[in-house]
Amino acid sequence: MKLSQFKFKLPEELIAQYPTENRDECRLMVVNVRDKSIEHHVFKDVLNYFDEGDVMIFNDTRVFPARLYGNKEKTGAKIEVFLLRELNVDNKFWDVLVEPARKIRIGNKLYFGEDESMVAEVIDNTTSRGRTLRFLYDGPHDEFKDILYSMGLTPLPDYIKRPAEKEDAERYQCIYAEKEGAVMAPAAGLHFSRELMKRLEIKGVEQGFLTLHCGRGNFKDIDVEDLTKHRMDSEEMIVDEKLVELVNAAKDRNSKVCAVGTSVLRALASSVCMNGHLMTYSGWTNKFIFPPYDFSVCTSLISNFHMPLSTMLMMVAAFGGYDLVMKAYEVAVKEKYRFGCYGDAMIVIR
Repeated sequence: MKLSQFKFKLPEELIAQYPTENRDECRLMVVNVRDKSIEHHVFKDVLNYFDEGDVMIFNDTRVFPARLYGNKEKTGAKIEVFLLRELNVDNKFWDVLVEPARKIRIGNKLYFGEDESMVAEVIDNTTSRGRTLRFLYDGPHDEFKDILYSMGLTPLPDYIKRPAEKEDAERYQCIYAEKEGAVMAPAAGLHFSRELMKRLEIKGVEQGFLTLHCGRGNFKDIDVEDLTKHRMDSEEMIVDEKLVELVNAAKDRNSKVCAVGTSVLRALASSVCMNGHLMTYSGWTNKFIFPPYDFSVCTSLISNFHMPLSTMLMMVAAFGGYDLVMKAYEVAVKEKYRFGCYGDAMIVIR
């Protein structure tokens, strides 16, 4: 497959800038791979496609307030710092992206907060935009993290053309989010309300959880036409014994298994055995999935509508088949579905 095969015209006004009022009341497109049908519903109708004993797998990663604005020493220049991950707890080293990168060099100090009480020193250049910062704070680590996060903003994707607001701290987070470490929400999970989760439970649909800390690499531009030459950034993930037992039992009794989001799909593909069963895994994955790809665990996928040329679109196309998924996206544009993390959803059923 070529990069250009995933280009389509997306009108700017279809990129959702705000979420729907209620999580489970966005639109839902139902794409059936077997009969190539496309239907239109409301998201909470997803309940109708599952029965007792079926399994839904969610990503319980939690987004932290990763976007900071600081000032450079001496010049006072405004610098955006995007926290990626903590590298060393004792020394308070963080892997970050900085903009504008050309202004920041090793040895520079950055000041954060209204009183500029939080100070960081640049100690390494990792990429053209990336840096390693050492935060100069002598207090306990928990206190440091609380202060740092109080200065941060919700890291909304760049296609949302507005500053993060107070409400985003709650809405750009799945209701079951638990394990901190993501800088990008697993967006398919944003549509699940507490009421819908309860209704699934009452119906007997089992709920399993894995952790994959979604990183900025999902939004990184692919700069090669030949997709076999693209390299994904690594993301930390955990598939534990409890989930393995739940999914393998469902597979053995031929129950449905649904991945809620492309991050779940990637994690499952990174921890599958030769016989199509899951095995436990704790580590990192840089798996890049694009058509054609043989999926052996899931029978369905819930996903948002993704941007042109994105790795998430490629993964959905690998799951549902390139021609059908691109046709569904054509229908979505025509029917004015909302795109992006705050947009509408689709379920692909195989």
